[in-house]
Amino acid sequence: MRLSGTVSSGLGRASIFMAQPHYQEQFLEVLNEKAWPGTLNINVDNSDLSKFMALRKKSGIDTFGISDEVLEDAKNIDLSNIEFIRIRGFLRDGKSFGGATAIKCNIKSSDSEIIPSAILIPDLTRHVDVIEIISTKFLRKTIEVSDDDSVIIEIDTN
Repeated sequence: MRLSGTVSSGLGRASIFMAQPHYQEQFLEVLNEKAWPGTLNINVDNSDLSKFMALRKKSGIDTFGISDEVLEDAKNIDLSNIEFIRIRGFLRDGKSFGGATAIKCNIKSSDSEIIPSAILIPDLTRHVDVIEIISTKFLRKTIEVSDDDSVIIEIDTN
């Protein structure tokens, strides 16, 4: 499955979560190395929104606010060859860190090499049409992108 979109700035809070040892241990299983302590946010193109909604729905994330047409299209998308990897949440010092779903993928810009990565769909998120990408690399630098630059995400299928 291929998704396309444009790079956007996030809230800058992902590094707090990404640096947690409990998450990093699980990201090792997804990426085979420690994850860079941050995410690259991608505003999914409207033409691929139904694909992303299908991924979110299978991950158990609410699709409230998405048009009926997009959700109807999402029902017809075959996800049977995509591996959904559960990232467990935890409690530390009385603070709850939520779980997420990871999906292995590759990302590239028009001028870059392909970089192994993963889509991370947090259980709790304010984003509806934003794909969060994790990688072992600092993606903005590695694939040389800035806000509004286009990228392609290819999801691994078995």
